[in-house]
Amino acid sequence: MIPDSALNPPIADILAIAAHRDDVEQTCGGTLLRMASRGLRTAILDLTQGEAGTRGSSEERAREAAEAAHLLGVGWRQALDLPDGAVENTLENRLKIVHVLRLVRPRVVILPYWQARHPDHSATATLGYEACFLSGLTKVPEISYSLTPALNAPQAPLAAPQVPHRPFKIVYASLYADVRPSFIVDITPFLSQRHAALMAYRSQYANQAAGGGLFVPEEEIRERTFAEARHYGLLAGVRYGEPFVQKEVGLVDDLTLMPVQSI
Repeated sequence: MIPDSALNPPIADILAIAAHRDDVEQTCGGTLLRMASRGLRTAILDLTQGEAGTRGSSEERAREAAEAAHLLGVGWRQALDLPDGAVENTLENRLKIVHVLRLVRPRVVILPYWQARHPDHSATATLGYEACFLSGLTKVPEISYSLTPALNAPQAPLAAPQVPHRPFKIVYASLYADVRPSFIVDITPFLSQRHAALMAYRSQYANQAAGGGLFVPEEEIRERTFAEARHYGLLAGVRYGEPFVQKEVGLVDDLTLMPVQSI
């Protein structure tokens, strides 16, 4: 018998799921860069297309997402059609994510932290977790769903058979949450590249009249994002870092090899 891994090889080792195009760039873009530098395959699924944003159009943000994916070294990026500003945890939406999980077959899924100012972000955390669970159930029905690519981003065939798949690990990007991280990823060599990927969203972050009172001025974005990364890096004894939370306990094999000095 041919194993499932041969019939359905993974498209990516790590899949970051976020509500909006540019969320991943802000919260775990440096981590995706670090993982890609280690030879791991990375992917992004954006749940909405940005049609409700104060700035830019969904078409503009698709082009920007493709550019950002290239800068992050991401090999696969597509979007669902969930309504921007109204992401809900419904069975239909869970099954759409199941379709992607069975297609991409990641070992690790990155989700936004489950408490957030934007309702779409907190909804995505619960929606993504429950979809990861359903994706491993044999009797959950297959669906036929057409994904929306980020323009010019590398694509994968959509006709692969839907074999059940459950990611091994789920972690939560907690950059904007007032919570102690479970761990930090050292992104020191990649911070400038992460910033470049974020600034690829010119429709969102370039200075302009629309949303002038809501958005951070372009000249302050670098200072703020570098300061946040510096704060989390200091917690782990590195220069720049990105924080994550995991719900399960960790496992240590050798106490003498644990990183981060205590005193």
